[in-house]
Amino acid sequence: MRIDTIQPAMGANTPAKRLGRGIGSGLGKTSGKGHKGQWARSGGGVRPGFEGGQTPLHRRLPKRGFNNKFRKEYVIVNLSALANVEAGTVVDYEFVLANKLAKQVKDNSGLKVLGTGEIKNALTVKAAKFSASAKEAIEKAGGTAETL
Repeated sequence: MRIDTIQPAMGANTPAKRLGRGIGSGLGKTSGKGHKGQWARSGGGVRPGFEGGQTPLHRRLPKRGFNNKFRKEYVIVNLSALANVEAGTVVDYEFVLANKLAKQVKDNSGLKVLGTGEIKNALTVKAAKFSASAKEAIEKAGGTAETL
């Protein structure tokens, strides 16, 4: 096989329509646009979603929901992610991001610790929020859960 012999698969490339090249081509005279009217004109046609003057579907349907501008987005960390951290470490937002224990969220409101998993090391965890089970597990392991 040589590079100059490679061709696209049959039917992959279709030849361009050659409009206005005589009556024998089937696309002569009006070039497949019929006679007069909006669709025959240069730049003619209607925008997507136009329904001939009838109120379009996207305006007939009711609006749903809203965006709460006071919503807080927390970076979430489970206890299972903190299980391998050395005892006596102070775990806060910067520590979590530096050690890639969670993904960073745009416009975050801090750190939230959830109780999935087990923890055996005594850690000092500083976060904006804790679930009840997470706080209980941290304190049971001999650590402290500080709410910022």
